[in-house]
Amino acid sequence: MSDVVSLLRQIEDTGRDVRGPGYQRPGFSATERELRDWFLAEAARRGLDTEIDANGITWAWATPPGENAVVTGSHLDSVPGGGEFDGPLGVASALAAFDELKSSGALERARRPLALAVFPEEEGSRFGVACLGSRLLTGAIDAERALGLKDSAGDTFAEVARGYGLDPERVGRDQPRLAGIGSFIELHVEQGIGLIRTDQAVAIGSSIIGHGRWHFSFAGQGNHAGTTPMSHRADPVVAASRVIGDIPTLAAATDASAVATVGRTLIHPGGTNVIASAMSFWLDIRHPDDAVVEQVLDAIRQRAGSHAADAGVQVTVSQESYSPTTHFTAELNSRLTSVLPQAPLLPSGAGHDAGILAAHVPSAMLYVRNPTGVSHAPEEACEVDDQRAGVDALVRVLERELGLTEPTGPEDDSAIGSTEDSAVGPADDSAAGNGGVR
Repeated sequence: MSDVVSLLRQIEDTGRDVRGPGYQRPGFSATERELRDWFLAEAARRGLDTEIDANGITWAWATPPGENAVVTGSHLDSVPGGGEFDGPLGVASALAAFDELKSSGALERARRPLALAVFPEEEGSRFGVACLGSRLLTGAIDAERALGLKDSAGDTFAEVARGYGLDPERVGRDQPRLAGIGSFIELHVEQGIGLIRTDQAVAIGSSIIGHGRWHFSFAGQGNHAGTTPMSHRADPVVAASRVIGDIPTLAAATDASAVATVGRTLIHPGGTNVIASAMSFWLDIRHPDDAVVEQVLDAIRQRAGSHAADAGVQVTVSQESYSPTTHFTAELNSRLTSVLPQAPLLPSGAGHDAGILAAHVPSAMLYVRNPTGVSHAPEEACEVDDQRAGVDALVRVLERELGLTEPTGPEDDSAIGSTEDSAVGPADDSAAGNGGVR
């Protein structure tokens, strides 16, 4: 069987952006389907039983399905212009880890079932809601709202899901499947610089900081660019642009560790010789303290109102999603630490499916070093030796979870597979727009 390096090479050209560097692998797209088919073929080569559930999550069972299963995996979609490893590294590592467990004969002695999983639309690049598959599985997003989500072409998720082979009537929380998961471990390329500062290739995730997404919509008066005096304009682009320019200063003035980003804008109607009638932007704010997130938002909202009034336009602000700070399951992380004692504990500013599942099943993250510290961009990287080190770490963790190794620390072996909701800061954002941010 192939190791993680050769597995990634098999898909390195799938979804390459023809307009420049990076990848275009939107969720529920033909490209994501091609990647899913690749995973299904690799699973079939290994004799795994595969299925695609009602929410579009792909499962590959290394042992007969059962209760208290150990699950590992990640996603295959990307942000626009994303890097090579965000998502696929975790999926390829899961396959490679299975190969090692199989070749060593370990699976024959496993005390728990083992499954590999691929979650769809993790990035939210198509329908605007990150971790859509895991949110549907857990009920963290209402099925009716999810089915009504629209992509940039105006197609609803219900329409796209149907074309993807899913039945919209069956989409939504899947309690029996959720109850069967005893622990979930997601391996992911690091999306920051934490491991660069150490001599370690692998870290254990400690938490995902609070993060949210808001839509700012400015409405003015469309008009002719050549005949309308500057003094008679109600230009939403002017107001929105001034707000965007102020955001870095406002965030830093509120808290030095707060981050606020505008990565997407929309101008209507978008003609070169037309004064726009509307402009929108989407704001992303993140900080470990939820109160600080709210303070940053308030400062930006007030500034938006001021600039809108000066420009003679209207502004509305709506929350699309919010996920409070989530800590990964303490008992599971204790077991990870027992087999990876040198691995540092790192918080993450990036959201993951593991963060959604953490409110419902014991969940954990393994991060593999990214020497550039750059993510969501073509410069994202992961050295070959580190890729293999990540697989080795995942194998050790899976051996521990499957009951193949003895405890080496003070943790109680009876905690293996506990399904108590032990995450702090649940990922269910039903009161906050049911969205998700990554």
